[in-house]
Amino acid sequence: MRLSALVCFGVSVLSSLHLLAAPLSKATRLDQVPTLDGDVIGDTAWTELTPITNFTQQRPDEGAPASQRTEVFVGFTDTALYVGVVCYDDNAESIIVANSSRDSNLSDTDSFRMVIDAFESKQDGLVFGTNPTGLEYDGQVSNDNANRFSFSNFDLNWDTTWHVEATIGEFGWSAEMEIPFTSLRYADDERQNWGFNFQRTIRRSNEVVYWSPLPRQYRLNRLSLAGTISGIEVPPQRNFTVTPYALGKDTRGGGPDTGQDREFGFDSKYSITPSLTLDVTYNTDFAQVEVDQQQVNLNRFSLFFPEKRPFFLENSSQFQVGTNSIRLFFSRGIGIGPGGEPLPIAAGLRVSGKVGSATNVGLLAMRSEEVTGVAPETDFAVLRLNQELAGRSSIGVLIVDRDGGTTDNQTYAVDGKWGIGEQGTVSGFVARTSTPGISKDDHAYHLAAEYNSQVWSFNGSVTEVGGGFNPEVGFLTRKAYRSINLFGLRSSRPTTADSRVLEYRPHANYTGYWDFDGFMETGRLHIDSSIEWKSGAELHTAINHNHEGVKTAFEIAAGVFVPAKDYDDWEFSMFANTNRAAPLRAGLGLNAGGFFGGDRLGLSPFLAYRPNEAFETSLSWNYNDVELSGGDFDVALTNLRVSYSFSPKMSLAALLQHNDRDKLLSTNLRFSWLQSANAGLYVVYNETDDDLNSPGRPRREFIVKYSRILNVL
Repeated sequence: MRLSALVCFGVSVLSSLHLLAAPLSKATRLDQVPTLDGDVIGDTAWTELTPITNFTQQRPDEGAPASQRTEVFVGFTDTALYVGVVCYDDNAESIIVANSSRDSNLSDTDSFRMVIDAFESKQDGLVFGTNPTGLEYDGQVSNDNANRFSFSNFDLNWDTTWHVEATIGEFGWSAEMEIPFTSLRYADDERQNWGFNFQRTIRRSNEVVYWSPLPRQYRLNRLSLAGTISGIEVPPQRNFTVTPYALGKDTRGGGPDTGQDREFGFDSKYSITPSLTLDVTYNTDFAQVEVDQQQVNLNRFSLFFPEKRPFFLENSSQFQVGTNSIRLFFSRGIGIGPGGEPLPIAAGLRVSGKVGSATNVGLLAMRSEEVTGVAPETDFAVLRLNQELAGRSSIGVLIVDRDGGTTDNQTYAVDGKWGIGEQGTVSGFVARTSTPGISKDDHAYHLAAEYNSQVWSFNGSVTEVGGGFNPEVGFLTRKAYRSINLFGLRSSRPTTADSRVLEYRPHANYTGYWDFDGFMETGRLHIDSSIEWKSGAELHTAINHNHEGVKTAFEIAAGVFVPAKDYDDWEFSMFANTNRAAPLRAGLGLNAGGFFGGDRLGLSPFLAYRPNEAFETSLSWNYNDVELSGGDFDVALTNLRVSYSFSPKMSLAALLQHNDRDKLLSTNLRFSWLQSANAGLYVVYNETDDDLNSPGRPRREFIVKYSRILNVL
């Protein structure tokens, strides 16, 4: 009896049978096109539509009605989807407006977001959002795993062409969105039902409300809990655009490839079907992209630098298989050399989207040109297939091929996800690589399970990566290991209405790495007590126990070696930040304690100032003072960011970075005037002062790039 009762309890927990009913509404064909000026109340185009109301709080008072009224109108014409939103506010003077540049963080400002699941797949969708300045915010959702800790399912770098305007008045604020059907992907049926959810943030009270209620452990991207809007009539699609660019570059100072250069190229996009898109690029140049942020490596393993190039970012989630430390395909392996130097890309194509309503397809083919002494001409090909199944489940395959010079490399993988009710998930992958000269231990696998409720969150995983596993167009932090990871968290909210605390989140995490002989390379126990206030301020304090098993001595800094030995150290860590929505905000990270048998003090303060929606600046400092038996060293990274938005489409940004250990100072200035998405005018200035490698010879680069989207069909 006890065993059966335990089994029944486990099944009931994992199945998450207690779900909130998803709301329903209907879209209306518009008799007249709205005048896009942000004024919903005064625009007669919206008067015949019935607004969507009845929003529910997720925070601070989960399940309570929204404190302010929100009205959402959904209509369409033959060419576009239109959404109007009125955010009533009985204290309009207190509306917080922060940032006006494209894709700025909407959590720190009064804002409105919506997610669209045009296939009703419950797994994939698109997000559109704005704030009272009328900024454009868009992204792509995949794999419906939007819990409080999962960010990998949302790609903010996805951009498309659409238009939004907003206005502020005594009533509050309102916005009008026009999203062309050519910017969306959907099935072939003329009349359709789409999954929708709407989110409004009232920032002064840190209030977040939804049309389709979401428990606190989920975010807007949780498509399986979205509502439904019916009656959307869509046109057949055969969209074809070409985006040519012209670029002029002048390079002076240290390093090769100085002088003047002119480049021409283009990107094109063709809708094979309303749900499947072909992208082609020729002579691609990413000169407008922000430079990498510098990092300091204080361990033995590889550092991760994110992809920032637009062509590779669009639909990138469709090609993602792996974890943060094992990426079976990582596009920075294309067009970037072993030292981080850019390699010219001759041409490439990508087919991505859906075949039917549940089969995701991704095909990528690229060629990078030869750079003498750096890299040969290389061809890359990636094939990704993923079949969505009922209950948030899926199964997929990935094949990656690299053919360059005298060596070929392939990666093969099978991955899957099993959704257990609404709160449980089991996922994993198995993979192998093929590399000339490597015939054993060329495998990797990962198996993970997680459970997320309003109160409890648990996850655990096991991973193995063979010493011969070699995904050359991927990313690995390390090889030849077995690992486990265990995590548990309890979330609780005070029940008293006058409490200033939003949530307590004590949690613990353990990670261990062993080689195949059973030698423990790394172990970390993290015990944390986290508090978030209703203002948005946070405090995290933790005790960590770190184990490092070093078989071979390594150089951690110039002239400072860590001897081969087992190290066990305790440290205290802390992170705190003030209200992120305040004009002046600050934060501090601290690590103090043992480090490879010695001591380390790590400090990472930051200060940010945002007096209005146009101007923002932040200053951060990452300092480490390390004392080891083999010697002492310190290193400091300083970052200064400044941005000014003349309008939501025109901005000036600066990034200055200084690394005192490497005696490196870099400056990146970017002016952008966007037509739409990533097309428009860019003026870029880069300067790098490298006193170690080229003293007295700073490298200066001045770039002007212009591109424009041309609608062919």
